[in-house]
Amino acid sequence: MAILVNDETRFLIQGITGREGSHFTQQMISYGTAIVAGVTPEKGGGWLHGVPIFDNVRTAVAATGADTSLVFVNPAAAADAIYEAIDEKMRLIVCVTSGIPIRDALRLRAYLASRPATRLIGPSSPGLLVPGRANAGITPLFLGTPGKVGIVSRSASLAYEVMAMMNEVDIGQSTFVGIGGDAVIGTSLADILMLFEDDTETHVVLLIGEIGGSGEQDAAEVMRDVITKPIVAYIAGESARPGVRMGHTGALVTSPGTEAGAKIDALMFAGARIARSLDAIIPLLLEAHGRAS
Repeated sequence: MAILVNDETRFLIQGITGREGSHFTQQMISYGTAIVAGVTPEKGGGWLHGVPIFDNVRTAVAATGADTSLVFVNPAAAADAIYEAIDEKMRLIVCVTSGIPIRDALRLRAYLASRPATRLIGPSSPGLLVPGRANAGITPLFLGTPGKVGIVSRSASLAYEVMAMMNEVDIGQSTFVGIGGDAVIGTSLADILMLFEDDTETHVVLLIGEIGGSGEQDAAEVMRDVITKPIVAYIAGESARPGVRMGHTGALVTSPGTEAGAKIDALMFAGARIARSLDAIIPLLLEAHGRAS
């Protein structure tokens, strides 16, 4: 079943003619992802990589039946592109763009709250990968093998490294979701855990978190109340100093509870198996995978 996307999802690319949009569209098509439309204002009527281009989301949806948007629009215009996709009732929007101003992101989140039919992943998301079925975003094509471990991560690079390690020991993934590392995002760790809980193809979940915010504590609360599947968790940034940003805009210790230790304690109390290093993840997954089989 997978979560959020699969080989039947019909994608459109907002910003398809930009450098990143064009490059990753070609990669996704080569993976087998169903890219049915592109959107770039004033370039409608053209084609790129065999994909028809439209001036706006409305005409693209009407012509192709696209139900999911991938946003590769520059940071200054990305919020407007997302509003356009929301107003056309897209089921899912994945925003790959980084650097959207926090004020714009806060307004977007408030706007989405009144439109529950649409889910936003990101901003600053690497996208989603359902191995062998759909690669929706910028995840390297060589990563991922079909399997039973669902991955949700705030960090793209850490998730890529872990997937490569999993491949070496023949542990596959059901779905990988990169929720994005910005301070304000649309879909949370807790939201994805609940989707994995209902997914029959996911037997074990790997949660990769980091310093900053309270997303991991919210996930721990959901684990205690809802989740029955085994969870392995890794939290990056145990050595981070307060006030020092560790890559993402959201990876910043600003107050008690946003440091790695508090997140680890909350997840451990909720029943997660905690990996204290990247190397410790695989043994814990093997153990959890065996118990869940």
